[in-house]
Amino acid sequence: MISSRPPPPRKRTLSLRSRAVRGLIYQVLALGVIALGVWFLAYNTLENMRSRGIQSGFDFLLQPAGFDIGESLIPYESIRPYWQAFLVGMVNTLRVALIGIVLTTLLGTLLGVGRFSSNALVRGLCYAYVELFRNVPILLQLLVWYLLMTEWLPDADAASSLMGLVFLSKGGLAYPVPVWELAHGLALIGAVAGGVGAWAWSRSARAYFERTGQTRAVVLPGLGFVLAGTVLGWAAGGAPTEWNIPSQAEAAVVDGTSLTPEFLSVLFGLVFYTAAFVAEVVRAGIASVPRGQTEAASSLGLSRGHTMRLVVLPQALRVIIPPMTNQYLNLTKNSSLAVAIGYPDVVSISNTAINQTGRAVECIAIIMLVYLSTSLSTSAIMNWYNRRAAIKER
Repeated sequence: MISSRPPPPRKRTLSLRSRAVRGLIYQVLALGVIALGVWFLAYNTLENMRSRGIQSGFDFLLQPAGFDIGESLIPYESIRPYWQAFLVGMVNTLRVALIGIVLTTLLGTLLGVGRFSSNALVRGLCYAYVELFRNVPILLQLLVWYLLMTEWLPDADAASSLMGLVFLSKGGLAYPVPVWELAHGLALIGAVAGGVGAWAWSRSARAYFERTGQTRAVVLPGLGFVLAGTVLGWAAGGAPTEWNIPSQAEAAVVDGTSLTPEFLSVLFGLVFYTAAFVAEVVRAGIASVPRGQTEAASSLGLSRGHTMRLVVLPQALRVIIPPMTNQYLNLTKNSSLAVAIGYPDVVSISNTAINQTGRAVECIAIIMLVYLSTSLSTSAIMNWYNRRAAIKER
């Protein structure tokens, strides 16, 4: 027998007749042209600024900011440098974006699923919500929420109270918080461990369903895992019970912690606006699933809830996730409109820094860097999840 020999390796030669070589040359030339253009713009901008006596550079970030910030999650004083002021603004931006994404996902998914409800009233209310909130400009909605917070709510010296624990007024929403101790850090670690346990339980429940066709409860056991981990961590730290509870003083609500009217206005405006678009994304994804899938699930005896959760939504995810990523990015970038109602996000801090230092190019570059990095991070996470949720072809 004559044994088959592998073909000899192809020799790569550096020749302009090679398509790969020509493609590489074109790419190098294109990158060179782009780099030359960026260098020319930067050089021309710096020369024009220098000829007009305008200072440039990022050295101002080390100078004292000289202004206060009304809302900050990290310690800050006016004597701190500009870079810390920008950090406060970035944290405030991320705070609105992250909480807004979570609430928008929950509300938008409920509205999208509600569009397929057998109850005509629920379908009508979901439809009316979508048509109302997505057709009103987001800036107008932010202004409306801010006016509601600052004009219609009671004054801070006569705040509305819920059981003497939660107070709502023009000064914001005040609520009790535990006095921080080591036990609360352990409780947080326990909650994370419980979340891991809930994820493992959901995976095992799905595998059991695929193996036997029988369903297991997922939501309540998952909450049980998280709650058990939290309680165990809290108990391991000594189980402290001291709370910082707000109270009504003569002129305002004191103690506890609070959410300012500006933060609530931005959060509500972004969530209610973006949820209308998310609802349409979810509705389109569910509608893309063939009707035969629902009929097959019904023939197997699955309820409408199980059909939606186990059959329809998993298949709809491959249609939902890409446009959902766009809505998350829109929510993050729309948070820049918070400057209109005085919320101290990164744009508001940059405007103040520009007025004091005149470093407009540098401050705008910082804004661009913050939103570019947050958008790319969101896209990377959603693309990873999209690859996991995609239907694998055999």
